[in-house]
Amino acid sequence: MKKPVITKIEVHQIRWEMKDIGADPTGAIPTYDPGSVYARQAYAVRMHTDTGVVGEFAPADDISGAASYLLGKSALEREGIYNDLKVFRRQGIGTVDILLWDIAGKLYGVPIHELLGGFRRRLPAYASTMNGAKSGPLSTPESFADFAEQCLEMGYKAFKIHPYPRYPIEDHVAAVHALGKRVGGKMDLMIDPFCYYKTFSDALKVGYACDEERFFWLEDPYMDGGTSHFGHQRLKDFIRTPLLQAEKVRGLEEHVNFMLARATDYVRGDPTWDGITATMKIAHAAEGLGVDIELHGSGPAQRHVMSALRNSNYYEMVWVHPSVDCMAAPQRLYKSGYYDGLDAVGKDGCVPLPEGPGLGAEYDWDAIKRMSTGSRVFQ
Repeated sequence: MKKPVITKIEVHQIRWEMKDIGADPTGAIPTYDPGSVYARQAYAVRMHTDTGVVGEFAPADDISGAASYLLGKSALEREGIYNDLKVFRRQGIGTVDILLWDIAGKLYGVPIHELLGGFRRRLPAYASTMNGAKSGPLSTPESFADFAEQCLEMGYKAFKIHPYPRYPIEDHVAAVHALGKRVGGKMDLMIDPFCYYKTFSDALKVGYACDEERFFWLEDPYMDGGTSHFGHQRLKDFIRTPLLQAEKVRGLEEHVNFMLARATDYVRGDPTWDGITATMKIAHAAEGLGVDIELHGSGPAQRHVMSALRNSNYYEMVWVHPSVDCMAAPQRLYKSGYYDGLDAVGKDGCVPLPEGPGLGAEYDWDAIKRMSTGSRVFQ
């Protein structure tokens, strides 16, 4: 079989709007805000080869800066390309790697999970909420608990809150206790303050509440950007709730450093940021250390990777909310057959694998072109 050589790369900038959604004070985290419109920007990328096989991925990062390096390379040399990009151009490394895996799957006519040795056919999912609002759903501890009960009835076996991007810390503590009292023992419960807490004492107060309610994990509590080994080691000296860290660091080595420093109990991995190749490396390193890896975010790449992991517990159905569908706009990127969103789980609380060749999620390029605000072609 002829090795596919990369001959052309298309990078389309895309933009979409989400109604009744605003942003937290950082501008990064979607929040329920009736009447607001939240604009997001990303990229949709095609990688062409001389065999006619085309790799596709969206929403993606801009890989324009790596295009001159990639042209003329064999699309099957994922390991070499990953290591080169790791050294001189980390930006877009995840997008490049996913495109290469998509090409390989399409070339051999199989989904990526088969190339990875995947064996899990349905993946347990957790409901990962939009963050706390000023009013309406998810604005009070009781409304978080109400939504947890709704998700439990839908089939979810686990529930994670992104709490309020505001103080007082007592509201965060109250949300933990409200969840524990309402659905504790019925669902695995998690909290992700997305690096919002300003002090050790704030993290400690929430950690003690998590201990009382037997939370499954506490994720990224500190306003350190989620990178301090010592800070998380110190927190672990005081609380029993397992920590989930390393979403905010990149690459195999930094993830391994976190685990060896005993600064986390679970480790984060993200194929869209680090690529499938690196995420599998991180997962196998974690497996050797007796650590579980939890994949960040939703998407077909996450599903393929999780299928091949024994040491992973839940697929993240991210930014769910009882009143708005945060995933509705990016869902337009796909044709029928692939879906992420609150009601994407079955009664067993699981999501299926994409079964088409490569990523197995067919893109709607007519819709993408309507969302496009500009494009570049490299050849």
